[in-house]
Amino acid sequence: MPNTNFIDYVKIYCRSGKGGRGSIHLHRAKYEPKGGPDGGDGGDGGNVVLRGNRNFWTLLHLKFMRHILAENGESGSAKRSSGKGGNDAIVEVPCGTVVYNAGTGEYLCDITDHGQEIVLLKGGRGGLGNWNFRSATNQTPRYAQPGEPCQEMHIIMELKLLGDVGLVGFPNAGKSTLLSVVSAAKPKIANYPFTTLEPNLGIVPYHDGKSFVMADIPGIIEGASEGKGLGLRFLRHIERNASLLFVVPADSKNIVDEYQILLDELKKYNPELLDKQRILAISKSDLLDDELIAEIEKLLPEIPNIFISAITGQGISSLKDLLWTELNNESSASDSLVHKSIDIHLQDEDSYDWEENTESEGEADDEI
Repeated sequence: MPNTNFIDYVKIYCRSGKGGRGSIHLHRAKYEPKGGPDGGDGGDGGNVVLRGNRNFWTLLHLKFMRHILAENGESGSAKRSSGKGGNDAIVEVPCGTVVYNAGTGEYLCDITDHGQEIVLLKGGRGGLGNWNFRSATNQTPRYAQPGEPCQEMHIIMELKLLGDVGLVGFPNAGKSTLLSVVSAAKPKIANYPFTTLEPNLGIVPYHDGKSFVMADIPGIIEGASEGKGLGLRFLRHIERNASLLFVVPADSKNIVDEYQILLDELKKYNPELLDKQRILAISKSDLLDDELIAEIEKLLPEIPNIFISAITGQGISSLKDLLWTELNNESSASDSLVHKSIDIHLQDEDSYDWEENTESEGEADDEI
């Protein structure tokens, strides 16, 4: 498998800070031999906080971070001085990151917006010093509260790309070529299946400075929902798209059958995907004449469809118009998770080995 710097799965051990212990101290001075209790409170432990950052498009910066540890709170001291609170461990993640408990598989949170912050693990509260326990009947308490313990957890972060339009099709259907034509993205293009091994994003310009985001994922094959091919690894990226653009090449044996297989795989993976807007694009249409196009149109399913050719430019402008219309109709707009002018960093050509660097779900992390 080729090198890539696209990482969409990491497993990390997280631990919040412990609360500091309250102080047990009795005030003593030259003229105050029995000044009474003055032990201060302990500081609160730091939280583990996740923050959305639109400048990240991958989890690569977290791939080799095995532990995320917040600071412990400091203990209280004399003169009712409270201990210093522990600093939070703030983790920047790309928008579209979903977090699960690695031990139970429980869903924890979802980061979708830039600047959104979620406290994943709360730090322990600091203990009260003995000054808080003084009373008329106990004027010199010699006890204080210990700080609350920390929270710890192994978590799994999965990235689901945020895009307006998701390209769905079999390997070598022309999805990457289409993305390279309508946007400035430069995905790898070659005449063999599974050329695309990681998702690619492109910003598609439209009229009057408007734009929308198109996402290309590796090709789907029959049985992808059961783990065949690269299906399970990247099918989750389709869930974030407002509309799905099915790309079926004109030279396929049966266009309708291929479309139905793709639809069935999405249904098996997540039935809710069928609620999204669907558009069918017949790629490589420069191979067809007007008579064949007319015959094929009679057989196509009753969804918006268009014949395109990324090589000759046939239907590309009309495809943009169709996608923009679908994205802005009432049902699609309510489902969109991305602003049309979203600022996003596209893939560069620096790379890492995805297969070697991606930790398997069953692999155990080192303990503290």
